[in-house]
Amino acid sequence: MTLYPVILSGGSGTRLWPLSRAALPKQLLPLAGDRTMLQETVVRLKGLEGQGAPLVICNNEHRFLIAEQMREIGVDPLGIFLEPVGRNTAPAAAVAALTLLSKDPDAVMLLLPADHLIGDVPAFHAAVAEGMKAVVQGRLVTFGIVPDSPHTGYGYIQRGDALDGTAARQVARFVEKPDAAWAAEFLASGDYFWNSGMFLFSARQFADELARLRPDILAACQRALEAGEHDLDFCRLDKAAFADCPSDSIDYAVMEKTASAAVVPADIGWNDIGAWSALWDVGAKDGAGNVARGDVYLDGVNNSYVRAESRMVAAIGVDNLLIVETADAVLVADKNRAQDVKKVVDYLKQAGRSEHEFHTRVFRPWGWYEGIDMGDRFQVKRIMVKPGQKLSLQMHHHRAEHWIVVSGTARVTRDGHEELLTENQSTYIPLGTTHRLENPGKMPLHLIEVQSGSYLGEDDIVRFEDVYKRS
Repeated sequence: MTLYPVILSGGSGTRLWPLSRAALPKQLLPLAGDRTMLQETVVRLKGLEGQGAPLVICNNEHRFLIAEQMREIGVDPLGIFLEPVGRNTAPAAAVAALTLLSKDPDAVMLLLPADHLIGDVPAFHAAVAEGMKAVVQGRLVTFGIVPDSPHTGYGYIQRGDALDGTAARQVARFVEKPDAAWAAEFLASGDYFWNSGMFLFSARQFADELARLRPDILAACQRALEAGEHDLDFCRLDKAAFADCPSDSIDYAVMEKTASAAVVPADIGWNDIGAWSALWDVGAKDGAGNVARGDVYLDGVNNSYVRAESRMVAAIGVDNLLIVETADAVLVADKNRAQDVKKVVDYLKQAGRSEHEFHTRVFRPWGWYEGIDMGDRFQVKRIMVKPGQKLSLQMHHHRAEHWIVVSGTARVTRDGHEELLTENQSTYIPLGTTHRLENPGKMPLHLIEVQSGSYLGEDDIVRFEDVYKRS
């Protein structure tokens, strides 16, 4: 049996604002190391026995970032499936199962959220090996985290009878997030685990159980795959069919109803990084209990998490704080209220602001742009175009643009005429002109763009041709 990792990368991570945003959520960020959490999830799979290429299921808007991050770590996914709308984990697992069964009738699926931290990788591999023994016995396996505190933010799994030949146990029951008293009882009993949201099962058995328990989900996912289409390196699920699919989790749809559920105890240094306080928990602390990242100065600070992304941050004489700085927003919060960061995101949405969705630097498949200045009828941006990449052939109804090359070489097309620009050269794109920017060189192209006009929104783009097939 071949083991196929299925990486679920659909979350938004609102409690990790201002670093995590809708256009660049936590799983695509390097939160606890140099690699992003998605990359860490894939890299830690190296060494698992009988492993096939991973399959990634993600939000349509993140597809180019995910493809680039896979390329950076030298991984060629079996497929990157694009969800037009979020429908929780059961439909995502159904899509993966149906896809794998079309290629390998004996496929085994290891479903992993892309935003979890695992500190003990050998122990994780050992837990998967024990889970495989249970899968051979016809079990649908979940991984139960050995708890070290009476945490009220997780669901719990009560272990049942032992299974022969494996450390896995039958599942006695699943328990919703408990209050503090119940959580303390669960911890003291030693019979309960945190529900990790990681699963291991035969693709055939999962599909069969889903057909028995939730045939509506399986049928909708089958239609979404059949009516879907391939788009560059992506598999785009049909929007109408997938939108009709009921939203449900693997736990509710299958695991809590099946008689085949098993749990593997996993003492693996696991953390789901659900809030900034979790990064303080797992971070390397100084003698005063502080975790600092970036250009940070601390004086008389204790038990705090301080992170600087774009400028120096100085903190003096404070305790138990979360301080996170980005180019356009700063968070200061009591560490005990880390879960309340979501309220800021809710406020930004209700106020019609953009800081919950985008950073000042916005990534595109060809590179990125970053806002520098903005005023009445003008806007200034930095633009980077990767070697060999090009923007769409486009036109604007309401703005003109000046481009000044800072470094690299630009090929500029204006109404069918091409010219090459190098460092310190510039050009002007009048309103209504069909144009394109391209980097024909081997080094990144950096330029300054000055926009002027009556309307400067990103939706003032009419695309005539686009190599990335964006609408």
